[in-house]
Amino acid sequence: MSKYLYDLQDTEFNLFEVLKVQDIAPGTSVDDLKSVLSEYCKFVTNEVAPTRQLSDSQGVHLVDGKVKVPECFRPVKEKFYANGWFGLGMSEDIGGMPVPHAVKVAASGMTCGANVSFEMYPGLTRAALNVILLKGTDKQKDTYVEKIMTGEWGGTMCLTESNAGSDVGNVATTATKLANGRYKIKGTKIFISSGESDLYQNNIHLVLARTPGAAAGTKGLSLFIVPRFKLNDQGQVNGANHVVCTKVEEKMGIHGSATCELNFGLTGECEGELLGQELEGMANMFIMMNEARLMCGMQGESQANLSTMLAWKYATERSQFGAELLTMPDVQRTLLRMRAVSRGMRALLMYTANLFDLAHAGGKGVEAEIALLTPVCKSWCTDEGFKVTVDGVQVHGGYGYCTEYGMEQLVRDSKIATIYEGTNGIQAIDFVTRKVLKDKGEAFGLLGQKIAASLKNPGAKSWPKEVAQIASNLERAAKTLQMLGGLAQQNKVNQVLEHASNFLSIAGNIIISWRLLEHAIAAQASIETTSVAERKQYLRSKIEDFRYFCQCQLSQNEGHFYAMNQSDFSVTMASF
Repeated sequence: MSKYLYDLQDTEFNLFEVLKVQDIAPGTSVDDLKSVLSEYCKFVTNEVAPTRQLSDSQGVHLVDGKVKVPECFRPVKEKFYANGWFGLGMSEDIGGMPVPHAVKVAASGMTCGANVSFEMYPGLTRAALNVILLKGTDKQKDTYVEKIMTGEWGGTMCLTESNAGSDVGNVATTATKLANGRYKIKGTKIFISSGESDLYQNNIHLVLARTPGAAAGTKGLSLFIVPRFKLNDQGQVNGANHVVCTKVEEKMGIHGSATCELNFGLTGECEGELLGQELEGMANMFIMMNEARLMCGMQGESQANLSTMLAWKYATERSQFGAELLTMPDVQRTLLRMRAVSRGMRALLMYTANLFDLAHAGGKGVEAEIALLTPVCKSWCTDEGFKVTVDGVQVHGGYGYCTEYGMEQLVRDSKIATIYEGTNGIQAIDFVTRKVLKDKGEAFGLLGQKIAASLKNPGAKSWPKEVAQIASNLERAAKTLQMLGGLAQQNKVNQVLEHASNFLSIAGNIIISWRLLEHAIAAQASIETTSVAERKQYLRSKIEDFRYFCQCQLSQNEGHFYAMNQSDFSVTMASF
């Protein structure tokens, strides 16, 4: 069984030396925040990580109409809530533990790396709670918040239907108003993560549905709170609400996560209550989805991080041809790529998470930057995270292909993050059409200005080759964007869409090379002030990460630029 490892040093470098999140948390010291992360890491290492391979083998089962999760989750879930970890990053007013958003996201990443299946239960619950806190009435908050905070009730988001996967506007579930002011919910949802489980006494579903006479498409959708068990006026459980799990999916990975088909109101009357305003369902659901997409990126990063650290450890312990595996050039190249890409993902995700706090503080243009970066976080980090886990298996050779070392599970568990919460192809289309072209490249241009400013930082002069490479990529990306804009103006929509994934990859590589440059500048400055050998070694590794990423990952943009600007090949396929 593999041991859980986490790059806490690099997380702290991100948070406190580069982003300086302590500056937006008045009254909280760096030592306090480091203590929180350290204690959380200990909890994850001692309690969550031992369940990863065990829950994978036990799986989830539908028994007599009830969903049974791996038994090993029960004591961990109780300790998780008892220790107050569910409330990390939430207001003290509701029993939470306030910390900067990036710290909370880093902690969730630890849980994802240790066992992403376990993290799905509190993670989806936290996302549902956030919508209730932002859009719920006082009565709804009084009814649901305390029970969710204490771990008695869980939460989910219910969008997907058999004919409405990525095409959310095709949702057919209906909501008809009743005399008591509530709504009769009727329909079937599929692929609902944490949709049902025996971890919680009640499951609070946030359900997208269409009211009578509402317009077709996403504009006609509203969001409803639909508890598994009905509640009386005092908020107490009062019998079945006819929310029935009819199927638990058998999946490639995340075997400990209950992925359910849920029937609402097909065996009797199912009641829900409107959350927010009618016809604002998609806008309100996006409160959950944006957070979920950031966490998808964190799933990619966290499992890539674990794969990297386990592969590095194995390479120092395994000998072949009379030498450590680590001394072999091809293995060194693979491990360096794994580390640079994993740390690059973390740098982007921590930067984006920190923007949420800056937006809350009223930062100008921050919301647009969050919207721009969210699909990059989701798509780039999950695609590259999956590749890193595959590399981790390769470093282990035959042992990596076997279950003993736990490497193959990381491959299986990480793949889903490229698919759910909007496939990566959908993310690329959203990025190009809605986040870049819709405002005529304004948000993208402002981000480019930030990157250009970093290239002019005096500290960047140490790496003229890499700085020139980033600058060239920025210039070519701007010209490529003009090409896409021209195609859009000519109504050549399909040509824009076929290039979307390439352009997101180009942007992701540029953005992460920029974040790693910022890290390299900070590391170079710190090297001169430290005398601790291990610290110096770590700081030099940050410079290595940056240089490797530019020369071996950013350089891949050459192929993307060629495909978008010079290739005359059409993706229209002939039949097989």
